[in-house]
Amino acid sequence: MSPNQPVSPDPPDLAAHPPQLLFVTGKLAEPSLRRLLADLGPRAHFRPCVAVLPISVVSLATTDWIARHLPPQLDIEKAILPGLCAGPLAAVEEVLRVPVVRGPADLRDLPEFFGLAGKAAAGLDDEPHDIAIYAEINHAPRLTLTAILQQAQNFRDASADVIDLGCDPGTTWDAVGPTVRALRDAGLRVSIDSFNPVEVEQAVRAGAELVLSVNSSNLDAARDWGCEVVLLPDEPATLGGLDISVEKLTGWGVPFRIDPILEPIGFGFAASLGRFLEVRRRYPQAELFMGVGNLTELTDVDSAGVNVMLLGFCQEVGVRGVLTTEVINWCRSSVRELALARKLVHRACTQRVLPKRLAPDLVMLRDPKPRAHGDQTLRELAANIRDRNFRLFAERGLLHMMNGSAYRQGVDPFALFRQFHEQQAIDPAHAFYLGYELAKAVTALTLGKEYVQDQALSWGLLTVPEESHRAIMKDDAGQARDEPGDVNR
Repeated sequence: MSPNQPVSPDPPDLAAHPPQLLFVTGKLAEPSLRRLLADLGPRAHFRPCVAVLPISVVSLATTDWIARHLPPQLDIEKAILPGLCAGPLAAVEEVLRVPVVRGPADLRDLPEFFGLAGKAAAGLDDEPHDIAIYAEINHAPRLTLTAILQQAQNFRDASADVIDLGCDPGTTWDAVGPTVRALRDAGLRVSIDSFNPVEVEQAVRAGAELVLSVNSSNLDAARDWGCEVVLLPDEPATLGGLDISVEKLTGWGVPFRIDPILEPIGFGFAASLGRFLEVRRRYPQAELFMGVGNLTELTDVDSAGVNVMLLGFCQEVGVRGVLTTEVINWCRSSVRELALARKLVHRACTQRVLPKRLAPDLVMLRDPKPRAHGDQTLRELAANIRDRNFRLFAERGLLHMMNGSAYRQGVDPFALFRQFHEQQAIDPAHAFYLGYELAKAVTALTLGKEYVQDQALSWGLLTVPEESHRAIMKDDAGQARDEPGDVNR
């Protein structure tokens, strides 16, 4: 069985003789693990057996070390190691002579590992989608070709489907043709955002596949471009001129999609959403297009939630193309957000499920459900620590700091550090580490996020993993000991 493969509950006909599974743990996690298994075993149809090894945190040990310290002659059918244990499983399998798998990194995820109690969504990696993302490079004529190519590559890496070149009104960009050709040579699809027929003609000749945009002012030129266009109403508030333009483009055989124009909040936002519904009513089969950046770029709010809401609207109404940009700082990840949001709303609409607990990477400011150890677990942990290494926790509005000398809790990280520093010497490197971790813990408390010592806070799709600063050391007797340690590993 491959590492980290979930263990499915045994079939009901095995309930009378459930298998015995071995869970390997360290001294600190033992009480929490036993409490969890007492509830989980009957529900997942197994009999738990716990092996407590002579180490505080067993996930910091290698599989070779674990194999040397396992008790002999265990009557089990399978063994489960903490997910962070490093090394080949064969070393443990050779000793136990049963299959061995890696479980979750945190024992609190064991119910999910067995397919129970908060089963995780299968994920959206393989979810299809039918909304194309057009990522606009603003003021493209002011940029060098190198800068345009780099920005376009970044958009493609973020899952944009088409690179939109935003031109400057009132001027003609002489380099538009070579620029489009360079993007096409790089394997990119391109659209051109201009009302200037000269710019558009050069762009289309070089390979642009969509023109943003046309209305009665440049409609006649669209007859000769030989590509699809985005059609705008002459008078957005009333959709004035739209029907006539639709009739002309249809008669000429020019493919088009309609953009009723999304307006910012305070400037007709609600009415503009109504126009999308009205256009869909008038033209049930027409392709529609929405510039979502009109809202995200012009609203003082992080863009992820707005993008999800707008794509939910688009999915329901049948808007199959959206235009965004990443100019203002709070929109700097809009393309990545849209790429995940389109899968989320597709799943919700096609499978008739709530868009909840399907795409946690779009929950960035706060965690979906921070978990807490509780007073009893923390007290037990503090009572069993014998070394000087610090364990840090952040839950229920308090910072918790403990080692073999003391257990303190409070809201002020400076006060906690000072209390311990008065009791024992803390070297500069350890002080730096504690300061960094306490800052993360305070951030977690402030935002309602889950804090796990020596791990990055979760920022959804913006998370940057941290390299672990834990280490396994050997004492004079050759026994592994850990630093700093975690109750759930």
